[in-house]
Amino acid sequence: MKVAFLGIGLMGLPMAQRLLAADIQLVAYNRTPEKLAPLQAAGAEIVTHPRHAIRAAECIILMLTNAPAIYNVLLSDTAWQTLEGRTIIQMGTITPTESQEIRDAVVGGGGEYLEAPVLGSIPEAKAGKLSVMVGAEPEQYQRHFKLLQNFGTEPLLIGPVGSAAALKLALNQLIASLTTSFALSLAFIQRQGVDVDVFMQILRDSPLYAPTFDKKLQRMLDGNYADPNFPTKHLLKDTELFISEAKSRSLDLSSIKGVREILQTAVKMSFADDDYSSLFSVIKEWGEGIGE
Repeated sequence: MKVAFLGIGLMGLPMAQRLLAADIQLVAYNRTPEKLAPLQAAGAEIVTHPRHAIRAAECIILMLTNAPAIYNVLLSDTAWQTLEGRTIIQMGTITPTESQEIRDAVVGGGGEYLEAPVLGSIPEAKAGKLSVMVGAEPEQYQRHFKLLQNFGTEPLLIGPVGSAAALKLALNQLIASLTTSFALSLAFIQRQGVDVDVFMQILRDSPLYAPTFDKKLQRMLDGNYADPNFPTKHLLKDTELFISEAKSRSLDLSSIKGVREILQTAVKMSFADDDYSSLFSVIKEWGEGIGE
């Protein structure tokens, strides 16, 4: 089977490299062609237009920024006409509603569609240890299980299309909210003169602890947000998707809207392409000219 991979970004590159390492024939497309150089050097076929990748492969994996990018790359008039008999696996973060609408368009073009968003970042992608959440029919899940195992050892069937997309948004809401809460507590104890090591010792021994706190601690203390595994602008995008989808579910969104405001400020402070732990700088500097 030949696989096309569309979207070679921070996560797409190591994921595509996993397929090449498994001796899977790979065709790759990316809007920014220079990002394809490592894949070309490793033996991937490089194309300059998405429809060429779709025509060349039986299975097309999407790791694109958002739903508009998917429509542009996959469902333009020229690309849509090439979908017949092909399988589309959507692995980026979009809303359940968007995923279902894209499924309908793909099926209308004679193809099949499943979603398989992932939890994890670049180190997990390189190691093939992502959490792969699959939204599909059971038969589709079984048929593509071995392919998806290249990204995570135990791809999990969540339910029909839309269910995995919803779970992914729920998890990313936790990323945003947990990191914001930890940053606020860290800034507070610093202002109160409490030793950070003591704070972390108590926290690590308590049921309140989450490993992500230690992963982000040093970045926050150093104010070093370079070389991100997950940029601030992407977490803001996912937070906005969560809010958009959750509005129709009769939930109180006050807390996550506050998180969104902090992320928006971080982007305005030129942290868009930096690690999302940059939200610590927003919280820490709020009383120093950022806030009212």
